[in-house]
Amino acid sequence: MERSTIVRVHEGLHARPATRFVKLAKSFESDIEIAKADKSVSAKSSVKLMLLGVKENDTVTVRAEGADAIEALEALIGYLENPLSGLDENADAPVVASAPASVEPIVPVVTLVEPEETGFITGIAASEGVAIGEAYPFFPPEISADNRTLKTSEISAELTRFHDAVAHVQQRMDAELKADNLAESDRGIIAALKDIAADETLLDEATGLIRGGLDALSAMLGASAAVARQFSEIDDPYLNARADDVQAVGRQICLALLGQQDISLEALPDGAILIAEDIGAWDFARAPLKKIGAIVCGHGGATSHVAIIARTHGIPAVLGLGKAVHQLKDVKQIAVDGSKGRVAPDPDEAICADFKQRIADAKAEKQALEAYRTMIPQRADGTVIEVAANLGALEEIEVAQAAGAMGVGLFRTELLFMKHMHLPSEDMQTETYSALLKAFAPYPVIVRTLDIGGDKPIAGIEFPQEENPFLGWRGIRMCLDRPDIFKPQLRALLRSAVHGQLKVMLPMISDVAEIRATKALIETCRQELLSEGKACGQFDLGVMIETPAAVFAAQQLAQEAAFFSIGTNDLTQYVMAADRLNPTVAKLNDVSHPAVMAAIEMTAKAGIEAGIMVGMCGEAAARPDLIAEFIRMGLTELSMSPASIPRAKKLISELK
Repeated sequence: MERSTIVRVHEGLHARPATRFVKLAKSFESDIEIAKADKSVSAKSSVKLMLLGVKENDTVTVRAEGADAIEALEALIGYLENPLSGLDENADAPVVASAPASVEPIVPVVTLVEPEETGFITGIAASEGVAIGEAYPFFPPEISADNRTLKTSEISAELTRFHDAVAHVQQRMDAELKADNLAESDRGIIAALKDIAADETLLDEATGLIRGGLDALSAMLGASAAVARQFSEIDDPYLNARADDVQAVGRQICLALLGQQDISLEALPDGAILIAEDIGAWDFARAPLKKIGAIVCGHGGATSHVAIIARTHGIPAVLGLGKAVHQLKDVKQIAVDGSKGRVAPDPDEAICADFKQRIADAKAEKQALEAYRTMIPQRADGTVIEVAANLGALEEIEVAQAAGAMGVGLFRTELLFMKHMHLPSEDMQTETYSALLKAFAPYPVIVRTLDIGGDKPIAGIEFPQEENPFLGWRGIRMCLDRPDIFKPQLRALLRSAVHGQLKVMLPMISDVAEIRATKALIETCRQELLSEGKACGQFDLGVMIETPAAVFAAQQLAQEAAFFSIGTNDLTQYVMAADRLNPTVAKLNDVSHPAVMAAIEMTAKAGIEAGIMVGMCGEAAARPDLIAEFIRMGLTELSMSPASIPRAKKLISELK
């Protein structure tokens, strides 16, 4: 029997919906296939189903043969026609093993140290602070194929060895899934990897190679590479990422064959200096951050997820060492200067003494700043200056509160979108924004609407190929073109507004018409919610000032916006016409340049004349050498990484 239908599953049969579809198919005895165009695959194989590349609005045919074929067809067709399929049962758990962090980068005051000092290796100053401690190299070894040819008499035993290794990996994943302390996001990742580890596509590929006379290790490496290659060749960046999942599973099975376990950051000793070629967001998210003394990486820069997480948690970091990081594989001790972007492998007595003194000074300064944690800084005329936190996830709330944040000046919603295998639902977003507002009440929380561009693709949004994505379809431009994405976020913000003092700001504004169009959409959402009987509140709508157009049109924008927040990272890039990710023009990316400072002052003047609040959410807001000038210009809100908050409060309190 067979039936055709149009797929209504939101964003199609990607990893999670595909996994659920396969689970449903396996609950029936019948043999079941699903066909798209001229290709059909088993409906009981997650990998084959994902490789079929079924997207929303595709026409597919489901075929079933067996005693329960009628029931199977009805259930599977019903699943395919339900837009919410795959979004239940911990829908918020991501499947991608590596997720980028926030896209709002932080440009440090000092980026490169030149010339290189004796005893030091230089890189990018990604997170300020100094540390000295035991080196902890994190370089997972590559697994090489033996390419050993088996004798015919050895094949049966090798197949048994292979299946035992697969069973071992699956059992270990099962044990991890049952752990009481496992976060739901981690549970989703492990469940998806376990499903791949049991999938016939990958296992049949490997067993076929073993039956052909190839040793199990080489067969597994070859099979995972072949299946991963199929994913990487699909014209869908979302499915391309499944290649990493397949390779991750293949690696675990290979390690089981070798009787080995992968090195883990969980074993990191207190105060150790983490050294790596690169650290994926998944590895870093599971690392014991409180134990890390400092971070040193070959890859990455001031805008990477590692840098942002390090700054949030006050961990010194030097990134972008390149091949020089391999010189640190065998060092016993390492000194890290995150403020100047330099590291000293196995430092001599003079360097050790200098760093120990600086660490002691920093500790004393931190203790002295503790007195400012709970203070409310004011200008000489009594005007309160709000010192708030830049955050990207709910997990950062505790750090911000401990630092004395007077609310949130920038909540980047990108991570909520980027870490999931599907667009986050309205309910999921409502829950997140509500938790944020409750945590910081009665202080204000400024949530930035989705600021994503072609340089950072996310699930559910197909971005065009652009010569320069920073000048392309991003921020408010994309959102207004995609109300199917923008409206759920606006509805979620309206619903969460009942829980605190919410403010919402729009990124990449360049024309007053963009604010008006958003206001109209907000009103549409409000009326929808009221007609549905759902509680909703009010929020102030402001804009980020980060384009030269916004600076020059600030007077007009101030008539429509409730507040301004100056995004110095992008503003500096656009004013100076210098790509902030290009190290060859890094010196031009300086917010203190007269041209950038003039743009900030023009914005402040326009906002003050219109009687609206003017704040700053770029990391320049934390620069000790510029805070006084920003206050003089009339800014009354500064938002920064939590670690910088006490120092900023102290500086403001000392202004005459």
